[in-house]
Amino acid sequence: MTHKHPRRAPGPSFSPDAAAAELLALAEQQPENREEILQRAAALYEEAGEYDSAVQTYDVLLAGECADRNMVAAYRIGALHDAGREDELRAAATELRARHPRDWAPWHFVAETFEAAGDPRAAADWCTVGISHLAGPGTPLTDSVITDARLDDLLVTRHRVRRVLAEPHDDWDEAADRAHAQRADFIGGSGHTLDELHDLTRQSALSSDDPDKLRAEIERLTEEVAQRRAHLNAPRMTCVLYWPQEEFDDLLRHHPGLVEHYGDDHTEHLVQVEKLLRNYSDQGLPRLGTAGGALTGLASFARDERAELTDASVRAEYGADLARRGLAEPWPPPRNGPCWCSSGRKYKKCHGSPALG
Repeated sequence: MTHKHPRRAPGPSFSPDAAAAELLALAEQQPENREEILQRAAALYEEAGEYDSAVQTYDVLLAGECADRNMVAAYRIGALHDAGREDELRAAATELRARHPRDWAPWHFVAETFEAAGDPRAAADWCTVGISHLAGPGTPLTDSVITDARLDDLLVTRHRVRRVLAEPHDDWDEAADRAHAQRADFIGGSGHTLDELHDLTRQSALSSDDPDKLRAEIERLTEEVAQRRAHLNAPRMTCVLYWPQEEFDDLLRHHPGLVEHYGDDHTEHLVQVEKLLRNYSDQGLPRLGTAGGALTGLASFARDERAELTDASVRAEYGADLARRGLAEPWPPPRNGPCWCSSGRKYKKCHGSPALG
């Protein structure tokens, strides 16, 4: 299992390692954007399979100012795993653990790195220590504690690797069951319990005599871990949400109060999106993008966040979530390329027209 960053669709001459080298030079010219640029460079090196170069890039980043130092250190640990540098991985993990990150994401990322490295016991230990540290030693894991400290993913991962280890069910596994059931209620799911889902791994690994079944299960788990890591490590993008015609109509039909924010004219809504993006560009914001919204997706996101989808901040976070999952398109598109609004027309003849300004 390897940790992957979200990829942009490569052109025929696109070279990830060459692009990474260009970004290293750009970081020197734009110190104000240094952290974001270097993180993207490291991601491109990993995409190219140049894992040692990715580690070196993370070293450069950590040697200077770094706002998200613990998460970057976790990404570096993932790159060390991909590079096969096991001893350094464990030393770096020990160092990060001693810093006691106050956010769940580094704990979870490193736990999954150990899981990918074939060490479920170390993965379970990282989950256990992370949960204890974030919740507070001895704190009962009530639903509110799990929600406030964002322990869901740590609990579920701990449950999974403990099933691989054939460990007996404990109180925290019961808390993982509750968190999983609540998540399924909010966003939908298969209806299977965690024991049903995670015992598949242990049964396949320990008793299956069907190589195809075992291979399929391993591939499924590999993809599951890769998707979660991609979500954690997606590069930052300022993403502006827009609504295609049918979704726009459904949104206002089910939530008429939003007409105060979007108006009732879809054409004007798209024009306002383009003007907002141009305004952001004039302000010098880097990495702009657009993503088409879907009412069902927004509703699921709002339920997962236990928030109201009519709140502007929730819709903004939904757009950011689409960007993190690689579902946004960079803006502006090429002038002769298709417009972001999906009209099928060239951008320069649609929302890229100078007349719009």
